[in-house]
Amino acid sequence: MIADTKFFIGIDVSKPCFDVSLMSVISYVKQPLESARFDNTASGIKQFEKWLKAHKVTFGEDSLVVIENTGIYHRLIWAFCSKKHLPLHIGNAAHIKWSFGIARGKNDKIDSIRLCKYGFKESDGLKATAALDPQLLHLKDFISTRTKLLKHKSSLGVSIRELGNVNEKSHQKVVEKALKDAIQGVTRSIKNIEDQIKKIISENQDFKRNHGFLLSIPGLGHVTAVYLIGCTANFAGRPSGKELACYAGVAPFQHSSGISIKGKTKVHKMANKELKRLLHMCALSLIQHNQEFKIYYNRKKDEGKHSMSILNAVRNKIALRIAAVIKNQTPYHDKYNMVA
Repeated sequence: MIADTKFFIGIDVSKPCFDVSLMSVISYVKQPLESARFDNTASGIKQFEKWLKAHKVTFGEDSLVVIENTGIYHRLIWAFCSKKHLPLHIGNAAHIKWSFGIARGKNDKIDSIRLCKYGFKESDGLKATAALDPQLLHLKDFISTRTKLLKHKSSLGVSIRELGNVNEKSHQKVVEKALKDAIQGVTRSIKNIEDQIKKIISENQDFKRNHGFLLSIPGLGHVTAVYLIGCTANFAGRPSGKELACYAGVAPFQHSSGISIKGKTKVHKMANKELKRLLHMCALSLIQHNQEFKIYYNRKKDEGKHSMSILNAVRNKIALRIAAVIKNQTPYHDKYNMVA
């Protein structure tokens, strides 16, 4: 990634603070590590900048910052690096952890040192994360909030139904009346959030273009399209179909070795569970309402395939189509119906 990196900075981020370790490489010789801790606030970021300048760290391609994806707690650092044009790699926590091998002991300072050494060791292969996009963050926040509100609304509805099975009618009416305002309030909040999501999509031409391409795929609706834009940073890394299927947990993998391990081919438990759920709903819609996939499902069923195995194959096909329309930047053309 960076040919002549001189400064490697590992940062372990938590809610209240972040620990920093700095490795300077001068004339290809590693210098002693420097470590410090700062508050994860705007003032803490200013102190961090002063600390970097005191150690003569250059803000450019001669430096590399490595952090783990913490959800929201690393946003201040991400914004700072974007503003200062400081190359930043936001890595997958599990991938980075496994790269350490057998590791004993753990605290925030040790983790920052390990991230620093990881950046030094893997610098040639690491890709810099794109600069922070405020609109993308707003979209992701709205998507996350909508998901939480939908779960809350569903939970309230379940509670009302379950109480209805055991309560007297007179008491049940009181319970329903008490929760009615709450459910209506949540419903209004969901609608307001959806309006904000639609506004962001319509005002951002890149989002709007990819959103249109995704909606051209049979079985894929607005909610799934928006979620895909959010979770992939609008397909910033241009993932292949296999990479997207793997990320969603719908790509099958073999599990066998020699003569002793003869496991079934199956999907891995590491996945974006929400994306997997959305693709599953798309697959269910396709096998019910799309002639091509209805025939495909029935044919595989007649061959003795398990229902979930067939549905996973459909989910995989959807992932491949998603990657294809984004890569080609063209709407999906349903060749099956054209032939028919």
